[in-house]
Amino acid sequence: LPAGFPKAVCPREEEEEEEEYRRPVTFTLGNEILGLGPESEFQNPDADVYMHFLMSHCCYDAIPTSCKLVIFDISLEIKKAFVALVANGVRAAPLWDSKMQSFVGMLTITDFINILHRYYRSPLVQIYELEEHKIETWREVYLQGSFKPLVYISPSDSLFDAVYSLIKHKIHRLPVIEPVSGNVLHILTHKRILKFLHIFGSTIPKPHFLKKTVQELCIGTFRDLAVVPETAPIYTALEIFVDRRVSALPVINDAGQVVGLYSRFDVIHLAAQKTYNNLDISVREALQQRSICLEGVLTCYPHEPMEDIIDRIAKEQV
Repeated sequence: LPAGFPKAVCPREEEEEEEEYRRPVTFTLGNEILGLGPESEFQNPDADVYMHFLMSHCCYDAIPTSCKLVIFDISLEIKKAFVALVANGVRAAPLWDSKMQSFVGMLTITDFINILHRYYRSPLVQIYELEEHKIETWREVYLQGSFKPLVYISPSDSLFDAVYSLIKHKIHRLPVIEPVSGNVLHILTHKRILKFLHIFGSTIPKPHFLKKTVQELCIGTFRDLAVVPETAPIYTALEIFVDRRVSALPVINDAGQVVGLYSRFDVIHLAAQKTYNNLDISVREALQQRSICLEGVLTCYPHEPMEDIIDRIAKEQV
């Protein structure tokens, strides 16, 4: 481990009794955060149930008893870092700067996609030359001096604050850092918070809007869907990921039928398979080369109630 590197995993100790965490937030703020108008379907007497639930639980509550956490020093070569992400089955890692003795950012699959998209067809830089680049080199080139402070949260902060940070900063991963020791305890995601809410949701009243369909609630994307033809090259999928900022693309055949799903996580496997030098292979070929066999595409329908869809998402862990 680099000098001064804090222990990333430490025994969970009994928490000292603290004053009850309170924050004077009204449901109006909740609507504002979620981008909902005053006439929204969620503006019902029982619609603030989830908000109060999230406010009454801290981030530490949502940390699993056992989980894997990978941390990289920014002096590590980019190629080794992405291979390590695949080998450990994780999608992101906090970045440690030994000189500053602090965490300075996150390395995610988005970085890998941006690297491939930026340099694959560049006449000045060969993609294989990037293999020797260090993480800090990529950060300097990509960020070009516009370094932003790492967005993180304390384990004692509420899950409502975590949701607020994820939405406000438009990020998918939020490190939970213990303020005294500086240890990273976990990386919170939308998926983890939804799972926590799903597990303990039976202990709170269910809002009436859960019985309504996704179409009635206007949740989801129903127009201008981002899709990729199965015959398109992988590079086309990367362009869509960068331009549309989506996490997965339905793969369609010539008849417009969905035949698969190509996600950001599929892209990271190019590093492990060392196939990122050929991004002109079709999406269909890339899906066939998957090391993990997936049983079709998980779907839902506009007429299904929101409650059923949340159950499906949580149980299938998507």
